[in-house]
This record gives sequence, C-alpha cells and structure tokens, in this order.
Amino acid sequence: MNIRTNDTVVVLSGKDKGKQGKVVSADPKGGKVIVEGVNVAKRHQKARKQGEESGIIKKETPIYAAKVMRVCPKCDKPTRGAHLIKADGTKVRVCKKCGAEI
Repeated sequence: MNIRTNDTVVVLSGKDKGKQGKVVSADPKGGKVIVEGVNVAKRHQKARKQGEESGIIKKETPIYAAKVMRVCPKCDKPTRGAHLIKADGTKVRVCKKCGAEI
C-alpha cells in the first residue's frame, strides 16, 4: 500500500468520487484508509457521563486504499505511486508526472 497518513488523496470511485482530503489513518493489513470528509456516516451517541451530550455525530469510516489516489503537492495532480532509490541508498516516493519528491 503506497498511501500513508497525512497524504493528500482524491477518491476515484463511489459516492464521494472526486473529493479530496487528507488521510487521517491508514491500515496496511486491511488495505483501508480513513480520509478526512469522505465516506461520512452518522452515529447515534448516548451520553456516558454527566454533563456529556447525546446526539447524532458524523464520523469518517474506512474506504479501500485502491479507491483513492495520492495527489502530488507540487503539480497538484493525482499520480500513481513510484519509488526512486537515491545514490546514498535511501528509497523515496516520487511523482510520476513531475518527478518531485513526495
């Protein structure tokens, strides 16, 4: 999975197609990510402590990582994941379109 926490991604398919957001958390084992403002579900929450409010809250739910594509911060276009090994042996993520490091 090439998507990590704090990456900016765009949704490729589903009800939120075309929306952009920041990855809040990534689950490589399950192949899912939680994106800010995408795939929002309403949950009924009951007050557990005195002074706490009950009500309906909105919560982002996980979506498959295959349904999102990373957005390059330099050229601001969706790009596929690419890796480049530098001369000193470090592996970095790069943009396929403009070649900038991500």
